[in-house]
Amino acid sequence: MTGERAAAAEQRRAERGGPAGAAERAVGMAGAGWALAALLLAASVLSAALLAPGGSTERDAQGSPPRDLDKKRHVELKMDQALLLIHNELLGTNLTVYWKSESCYHCLFQVLVNIPQSPKAGKPSIAATPVSTQHGSILQLNNTLEEKEVCRLEYKFGEFGNYSLLVKYIHNGVSEIACDLAVNKDPVDSNLPVSIAFLIGLALIIVISFLRLLLSLDDFNNWISKAISSRETDRLINSELGSPSRTDPLDGDVQSAVWRPSSPPLRLRSVDTFRGIALILMVFVNYGGGKYWYFKHASWNGLMVADLVFPWFVFIMGTSIFLSMTSIMQRGCSKFRLLGKIAWRSFLLICIGIIIVNPNYCLGPLSWDKVRIPGVLQRLGVTYFVVAVLELLFAKPVPEHCASVLYHTEVAYDPEGILGTINSILMAFLGVQAGKILLYYKARTKDILIRFTAWCCILGLISVALTKVSENEGFIPVNKNLWSLSYVTTLSSFAFFILLVLYPVVDVKGLWTGTPFFYPGMNSILVYVGHEVFENYFPFQWKLEDNQSHREHLTQNIAATALWVLIAYILYRKKIFWKI
Repeated sequence: MTGERAAAAEQRRAERGGPAGAAERAVGMAGAGWALAALLLAASVLSAALLAPGGSTERDAQGSPPRDLDKKRHVELKMDQALLLIHNELLGTNLTVYWKSESCYHCLFQVLVNIPQSPKAGKPSIAATPVSTQHGSILQLNNTLEEKEVCRLEYKFGEFGNYSLLVKYIHNGVSEIACDLAVNKDPVDSNLPVSIAFLIGLALIIVISFLRLLLSLDDFNNWISKAISSRETDRLINSELGSPSRTDPLDGDVQSAVWRPSSPPLRLRSVDTFRGIALILMVFVNYGGGKYWYFKHASWNGLMVADLVFPWFVFIMGTSIFLSMTSIMQRGCSKFRLLGKIAWRSFLLICIGIIIVNPNYCLGPLSWDKVRIPGVLQRLGVTYFVVAVLELLFAKPVPEHCASVLYHTEVAYDPEGILGTINSILMAFLGVQAGKILLYYKARTKDILIRFTAWCCILGLISVALTKVSENEGFIPVNKNLWSLSYVTTLSSFAFFILLVLYPVVDVKGLWTGTPFFYPGMNSILVYVGHEVFENYFPFQWKLEDNQSHREHLTQNIAATALWVLIAYILYRKKIFWKI
């Protein structure tokens, strides 16, 4: 009996590439999928427990809330602020304190607070003011009457910290003025919730990897297989080996890099995984990113986390355009009919985008003078139309045998305006090149990786030349609001690098299935529209006990993002995909 079981196991390993092997993998994926759903819920509950409102370490670890330290002066601290008490011991000298951020390029000083002269020796005048903790601050103290600089200092304040700036004379033969900064109360560690969330995510990855290891073992796999009826196995075989009914350049029904006319088309999971990564990051930062400044957009030049997601989505859309259009034309669709589909899908994207950016659920009739036309989906629609039409008209057939906070300004531009759309079209074309590489060099992994590396390095070197490896001093700085050329080349270089990693790991070696990002990547339009429409509804948002707590905002944003991942997974299991 032992020899028969060993022989059977060996036969199963030999047949892993056939329908039987597919059935085992399907069974394993089902078990892993439900395990993933349970782990996502458990992680959300654990995050809520560890990061729950009330008893906040951001405030209570240091005693009473810092914002209440100066009730007499009515200073109410918010997130990313500290309390600065300025003591003026100078007799007969009124002071004006000016402030600017170290990250504000060539900005003028702004008046922060005025401090009257000391009423008598040994009794300073005190003024209290909140200061920003996001970046380093430059403080300049001037004699109010003479407009003469008294002193200047640079300092990085900590969130909810309490500081005193002592301005006094030094009597050492010559009357000199000294400005000394003292810490009255240490700031809180506002990044602790991010660290906890990261550790929870790391633990989740370890648990999932362990489950995948168990599912790869024959004895454990046999035990799982016996628990599922033959009817369920047949259903799973059909669901995994059945070909898609249609392809969509936006939702990513794309052909595999090993496509053969005689075999059913397989999904390229690395493309869907990349799209899912960009989409989940977009949902998280759109919901607030825990109200941390580094999860927001850069005020002007430079890159933050929120600046990465939209370009990557444009890039991977370009990759999907070529792969899906090639698949459709190989099935006999005429160019004229495909042009109609392209125009219709672009029109739908633009219409949906206009509805989303002009919410008016409970406010009565919409005022036409406040209607906004540009937006994320609108830019995707225009970019998709231009790139798809040009590719349809001029592309060669595929061979059969081949391989603002800092600057204190109101937005006088639209970040999704028409000029920026030109560069987004360029980025989509770079994504098209990735799609062509995947299809022209199918089944030639080395050639694909070499070309991904070359594009990554070339675009990276272009970015280095344009920016001079500087945030503000280059020929063309990286600027998300304007979608500058260096912004496109930099993010495209990152995109090719991500594909360089994902393609061999997900599609070639099968070391990672792309979970959980693969599921939102399969339903990108539904997740994007859904997270925008239901952003202010429970369970994606609820009233916080302390609205100035990063911990509570982070808990809410992580739970909302995880819920959309779970929704995408359930829709995937139910085979519900929203395609336009």
